[in-house]
Amino acid sequence: MATCPICRRQPAVEAYKPFCSKRCADVDLQRWFTGGYVIPEDVDELPLDERDED
Repeated sequence: MATCPICRRQPAVEAYKPFCSKRCADVDLQRWFTGGYVIPEDVDELPLDERDED
């Protein structure tokens, strides 16, 4: 059985899967809201409106 990705101690519970509790699910949600999880952006690439269209 998979363990909780937040606390890594408890097995996942069906009601909060993949988390072990509402607390761990809320911790994960708070990280999303505050920018704790970020997808890195390639800064070398120009935005679409600045590209030279040929």
